[in-house]
Amino acid sequence: MRRIIVILKKYSRFIGPGLMVSVAYMDPGNYSTAVAAGSVYQYKLLFSILLSNCLAIFLQILSARLGCVTGLDLATNCRIHLNHRINMLVYVMAEIAIIATDLAEVVGTAIALNILFNLPLVVGVLITIIDVLVVLMAYRPNGPLLFVRIFEMFVSVLVTATVICFGIELYQVSHDKSIDFDLGDVFKGFLPNEKVIDLSDREGGNGLFLSLAILGATVMPHSLYLGSGLVQSRLKDYDNRNGYTIPSSEGEVSDEDHYRPSIHAINDTMSYTIVELVISLFTVALFVNSAILIVAGATLKKKDDKRDDEHEHDGNESDDEDEHYENADLFTIYKLLSTHLSKTAGVVFALALLFSGQSAGIVCTLAGQMVSEGFLSWTMPPVARRLITRALAILPCFMVVLMTGREGLANVLNLSQVVLSLLLPFVTAPLIMFTCSKEIMRVPITAAYEEEPLQISSSTQENESLIQHTNDLRSINHPEYAAGIPTNRKDPYDNKVVGYKDLSNGPLTTVGAILVWGFITALNLFLIGSLVLGYDVPF
Repeated sequence: MRRIIVILKKYSRFIGPGLMVSVAYMDPGNYSTAVAAGSVYQYKLLFSILLSNCLAIFLQILSARLGCVTGLDLATNCRIHLNHRINMLVYVMAEIAIIATDLAEVVGTAIALNILFNLPLVVGVLITIIDVLVVLMAYRPNGPLLFVRIFEMFVSVLVTATVICFGIELYQVSHDKSIDFDLGDVFKGFLPNEKVIDLSDREGGNGLFLSLAILGATVMPHSLYLGSGLVQSRLKDYDNRNGYTIPSSEGEVSDEDHYRPSIHAINDTMSYTIVELVISLFTVALFVNSAILIVAGATLKKKDDKRDDEHEHDGNESDDEDEHYENADLFTIYKLLSTHLSKTAGVVFALALLFSGQSAGIVCTLAGQMVSEGFLSWTMPPVARRLITRALAILPCFMVVLMTGREGLANVLNLSQVVLSLLLPFVTAPLIMFTCSKEIMRVPITAAYEEEPLQISSSTQENESLIQHTNDLRSINHPEYAAGIPTNRKDPYDNKVVGYKDLSNGPLTTVGAILVWGFITALNLFLIGSLVLGYDVPF
């Protein structure tokens, strides 16, 4: 019991990065695709959400491992290990992903403001330029861990508020007597079914296109850059507290402020980081995305049934725009919840949309900052970065709002998620390549702190006598070395790199990564082929 308490206490110190990453998996783009899926197939595409979440977790684990082992985010690793042309190509793809993601946050926040405060959509789009600038000015990614934790707590509060809102929605939907809510049908939706790959012509989108949109809305490219960059603060804090330093090896980043985690920091933090990430994504992100689809499927099914009954009696079809449930959007769900459950249910839904839009906007900006700094080695203040990305996202929003209005916004949301899905192969390929590389994923071992007898690598043959001498010191004169306890004793060999530990992907992980990449690529090739052949794409 005492050991469990110690483990839980230590785990609590790692809560934060996983929740921030989970924000990327429940932004307004997820709302739109989940509502569209629920309106057409009710609960059947819950399997697509579950599968996308599993793929996202797998890729996020690779991203976290890359950040822990190298001490660098994915963007910086691309700049170091890819040639200039490929690096710039991947950079352009990453920037498009950031803009597409930010566009979804702009639209979602504008819709929430319109619902809650009756602000015109154009005004709501304008407000999103400055919505989180004050918060970002307080963020210091390279500052003390305390400031990073405070920022993580702020985002976690927004995430918690979103979860509570959807908990309330699910409770109301499941207990409303006018809604035929069947828990068994919900659980069956998480099982594989033919609707996931349905290609029949349907208003609102067929199953395969909606599944692809769900994939793009869940496995978001910017979250991989974010996940690889959020892990360093705790690693650095551990090394600073224990006095571990690792000099950069030849051929690696030469920046004076480059931080390379020690093997002890990696051993102490990586497992907890990955566990916190998996728990956050399997609970928070999966719950919210599933709840959106369940609420949409339950409420829209109720209205469809009622409409069918009315048609049997009078044979007339309503002209009310809210009766076109095949093209249901966020406004539709809000009105249905407000009218047929309670006004509070509609407000809670809008608040959840606002909370997720705000938190996702913050996280998207952080990812954009990492992308610009990593690919270009170009530091830009978060405020300036926010203004640029928001400006690029707002321009198409203005055009859509002015030209097509509400329906156009819904299409923009869905289209942005498909664009993100199309960009996934370009982002995941370098991630898989880096984590499979034994050269990139090796950790320098110093003589002073090696826990096991040192193994001689090909690059350290000339240090054989040094290694033997250090092992002798460790076993005879310095028992604390053999026990793995850091020491403040100044030894001339303390910071000498005498070997490397391989932390690259194992054979099973490598095969799994290749299969995941192939699966994502095949789905996107199908989408491109459908566009070329002229199939009706609902986005």
